[in-house]
Amino acid sequence: MSAATVQSCTAFAGHRMIASGSPREVVGAVKAAVEAGESVLVFDDADARPVEFDLRGDLEAVMARLAPPVEEKRGPGRPKLGVTAREVTLLPRHWDWLAGQPGGASVALRKLVEGALREAEGPDRVRKGREAAYRFMTSVAGDLPGYEEATRRLFAGDAAGFEAAVAGWPEGVRRYSTELVSP
Repeated sequence: MSAATVQSCTAFAGHRMIASGSPREVVGAVKAAVEAGESVLVFDDADARPVEFDLRGDLEAVMARLAPPVEEKRGPGRPKLGVTAREVTLLPRHWDWLAGQPGGASVALRKLVEGALREAEGPDRVRKGREAAYRFMTSVAGDLPGYEEATRRLFAGDAAGFEAAVAGWPEGVRRYSTELVSP
């Protein structure tokens, strides 16, 4: 993932957290650590996916590449609504029901999807937090004692057991793992 699209990230040199914040706040520490010969991993704080910095050149050149892409202004005409047209396959009775809804099929489908999103918000957040913690732990903590137990406790939803399993880990790794589990 490109650093230009990330809101917040955290960098680790081995098991040591070296920086956390926006990419502009983190890149200096990352560049210094890499130039010192350290192996550095940077994670997106939203989902613990790896973030890549283009570290070529001096720090000023690196910072210039972090600037977000400029959005082009649109001329007169219909504004871009962000609507995506795709094919949906339904049974005839589903189409009949949708056709009878106020606003038509598109409005009814959008309302149904929005309702489902609201209902699933809590469980989705928990699942995404566990997946992010697992992604990070696999990359950084896989060689630490208690990793397997922490992973089991993580997916079992045992918060106390997870905390106990990561208690002996380096402070930055432990803290970041637990932060990802409960965003």
